[in-house]
Amino acid sequence: MKKKKKGKVLSAAMDKTITVAVDTQRRHPRYKKYLKQRSKFYAHDEDEEATEGDWVRIVETRPISKKKRWKLEEILERPGGES
Repeated sequence: MKKKKKGKVLSAAMDKTITVAVDTQRRHPRYKKYLKQRSKFYAHDEDEEATEGDWVRIVETRPISKKKRWKLEEILERPGGES
């Protein structure tokens, strides 16, 4: 089963590559407060269809380059209400 993550596109300036920020919350083991964590992933966008600000789903794949191990699966929401 391949892992899937949902995040926001931070940058689409590179050729066939997007930078996706995935925000998660985790609970502190001792203090029980919730902490926000942000992870950045480089994802392969073959058709260069994603733009900055889009909400996307990325899926785990074989290594494509030194930092790219994810691939764009679908665009969930575009800023401005388009889909």
